[in-house]
Amino acid sequence: MELGNISQPVYGPGPQAPGSSTPGLVRMVHGFLRLVQPNALPIALCYLSFFLFQLLLYELGFLVCMAIGLLFIILVPLVGCCFCCCRC
Repeated sequence: MELGNISQPVYGPGPQAPGSSTPGLVRMVHGFLRLVQPNALPIALCYLSFFLFQLLLYELGFLVCMAIGLLFIILVPLVGCCFCCCRC
């Protein structure tokens, strides 16, 4: 095993992300994540209530998506039941 020149090392390229077989899907997912959560995680831990407020603002996109999802989970079966049971 050859060590090479220790005083002047030669570095190769760094690790690269593996190629994807579905680049369109990857772009769509990353676009959605940037849309839902555009800001970086707040690191300042000055006051607990202020930190919680900033954390809620940070997670606001996910909270809105979760609320819309729960609304669909509740409303779609309810509307389907109304259409099935109340066919007037």
